[in-house]
Amino acid sequence: MVGRGGLGLIFGFCIGAGVAVQGRINGALGAELGDGVAAATISFGTGLLVLLIAFAASPALRAGLGRVRTGVADGTLRPWQLLGGLCGAFFVASQGLTIAAIGVTAFTVAAVAGQLLSSLIVDRLGIAPAGRTPVTGWRVVAAVLGIAGVFLSAGGHSVPAGAVTGVPDLPLLLIALPALAGVGLAWQQAVNGRVGAVGGPFSATLVNFVVGLVALCAFDLVTLLRTGLPTAFPTAPWLYLGGLIGVAFIALAAVTVGLIGVLLLGLTSVAGQLVTALLLDTIDGKLSTTAVLSCAIVLAAVAVAARASAATT
Repeated sequence: MVGRGGLGLIFGFCIGAGVAVQGRINGALGAELGDGVAAATISFGTGLLVLLIAFAASPALRAGLGRVRTGVADGTLRPWQLLGGLCGAFFVASQGLTIAAIGVTAFTVAAVAGQLLSSLIVDRLGIAPAGRTPVTGWRVVAAVLGIAGVFLSAGGHSVPAGAVTGVPDLPLLLIALPALAGVGLAWQQAVNGRVGAVGGPFSATLVNFVVGLVALCAFDLVTLLRTGLPTAFPTAPWLYLGGLIGVAFIALAAVTVGLIGVLLLGLTSVAGQLVTALLLDTIDGKLSTTAVLSCAIVLAAVAVAARASAATT
């Protein structure tokens, strides 16, 4: 029988698979619209619509949301713990701001590095419902292995000097944005877990989507004022499934972080993303030895972190 830790590892892997599929869908939608942030806003909006329908139809879900309000009122939850969605919005916005200048490779490596390294601190501080987990040598090794696997998967390319014409030092500043976005993801998972522990995973997901959508709309408004609305919207229904997938993996993450902590959640979700991307590439006939090796490295990082976590419990 699978224990809580084993179940958490499976959930984390499934979360990563969902992130990979959602990324492909939102990427395709962004390409159709010519605006990645607009695609993310649509994804948040459709996800929120699904959640609102579910809450309207379910007294149990509404009761969970009531427990969140009570938790804020009696101090069980701090108001800042409801702001995890800001990190998701910041992550998407940083993609739109930096990828054109530094590329997907540098963005991915910087974001995962920020996420995994900050996960050590978030676990140490006990922000997630799993409680405090000390920073040990093996947990640091696991985080570094995870970053190395992602770096290998991304191709190991460095940021070109002068990637932004006339501003040779700007790429270093741009790298800081995805790194900060990664730091925010670890914090988002932790506080969503706290909200989920009080009101249930779907209450945490609803709060996350409301906060994230408001932030994205504010950011996207600036873009719309400059460029105007898209001239046409895609008609393929599958392009609008990203929000539904996001609801599923954010709700699952709110449960999983309480089972295995932030670092293991980050590592297993990264592993899930890489393995799912590997399968999708295999279907497309693009399988590479580098991709297989990078998956093996990240899976080894998961094993190291899991053993380290078991040793501290």
